[in-house]
Amino acid sequence: MPLRKLTHEELSGLRLDPGRLDQAPRLPVVALLDNVRSLYNVGSIFRTSDGAFVSGLYLCGFTPHPPRKEIEKTALGATHTIPWKYFRHAADAVAEARAAGMRIFVLEQTTGSVSYDRISPSDFPICLVVGNEITGVSDELVAEADGAIDIPMHGTKQSLNAAVAYGIAIFELLKIWKVGGAGLTPEGRTPS
Repeated sequence: MPLRKLTHEELSGLRLDPGRLDQAPRLPVVALLDNVRSLYNVGSIFRTSDGAFVSGLYLCGFTPHPPRKEIEKTALGATHTIPWKYFRHAADAVAEARAAGMRIFVLEQTTGSVSYDRISPSDFPICLVVGNEITGVSDELVAEADGAIDIPMHGTKQSLNAAVAYGIAIFELLKIWKVGGAGLTPEGRTPS
């Protein structure tokens, strides 16, 4: 039988009912955006966060936050499905994450970084810090972190776009969480 694209109706039938958002288990990860500049990167991170069904987003510093049409252009409504909070100072977001029992991991190349696929299920819940497109994660947050993960680069460039790097890392974390015995189905839902 030849392949065919699924219809919108078929795809909608596979997705979580928006009325059940509060009842569905979320990936125990909160992403902290540390002075991410681009409205489109922020929107993309919202949309990717919905795809992985993360617990939330902390938008910090000069990171733009909803409502903004440029964010919505790439978020496609995910600003309504992913809980988010704005913090003027990232240190306050880190303090809230720690108070909630999360370990802080920066997505950054540091002297102690490990590959993004080396996180363990025992590391969850996680606050994953994504940095500025030019300067990366601030030195202050790197110093506060429990660990650093990076994505090995094999070409001539040293880094990826912030939203792209986040997408790669968050779906690897989702895989690690699911494979690690979190009791989720292949679709990321708890068995009924």
